[in-house]
Amino acid sequence: MANHDMPDAAETVAAEWRRVLSYGPDRIDPVVPRTAYTHPALRELFPMVSHGVLYLSRCTKYPWTHDVGTAFPQTAGGYRVRRQSDNTFLGAVETVDEAYELIAANLPEGCGPAVDGTPDDL
Repeated sequence: MANHDMPDAAETVAAEWRRVLSYGPDRIDPVVPRTAYTHPALRELFPMVSHGVLYLSRCTKYPWTHDVGTAFPQTAGGYRVRRQSDNTFLGAVETVDEAYELIAANLPEGCGPAVDGTPDDL
């Protein structure tokens, strides 16, 4: 029997997306989370923002996973997309749309909705 006092992972993820999507340009360029959110597979992952960069995790609790690509904005424009878990460079692209297409196309094997827990729960 489910404990209805605790939100499930999907509710936790949805609530965090609402928070991240409400951020102003002082936290992150609002177009970044909006673009990521248009991808159904990315929308199921737990979002967090640090230093103007959107990170996506396959779990809702720290330490988060680092096996989903991250788009790092470049000073000269465009984005470098890298997967931190194995430091794989996925590509350099001009637009935020291309960055999140690349991230969505390179999700880890068996990547599904974020789980309520830590990487040990995957």
